[in-house]
Amino acid sequence: MMEYKGYVGKVEFDDTAGIFHGEVINTRDVITFQGTTVDEIRGAFQESVEDYLDFCKQLGQAPEKPFTGKLMLRLTPDLHRKAFIAATQAGKSLNAWIADRIGQGTTPLHT
Repeated sequence: MMEYKGYVGKVEFDDTAGIFHGEVINTRDVITFQGTTVDEIRGAFQESVEDYLDFCKQLGQAPEKPFTGKLMLRLTPDLHRKAFIAATQAGKSLNAWIADRIGQGTTPLHT
């Protein structure tokens, strides 16, 4: 994974074609890139993000932000109750408790 200006790129290697290809995964807009070396793929990723930002500017549209910080979450009523009880026991709001739990289960992105 790579990060540039808040956009996260995921890269895979195509052994048949002998190239790296990637896409930005934290936006609904399609942003792709490719290269044959690590340096090339890194540069292509940054160039693709810059091209996307320039294209949005030319259209007079704001680029899609990678994430708003809002998450719609659906739970079973039983799991919702259990989470609420656990949050209350921890002295936190349900939102803060869920954010803490998710934070404990994720690792930071290394760039």
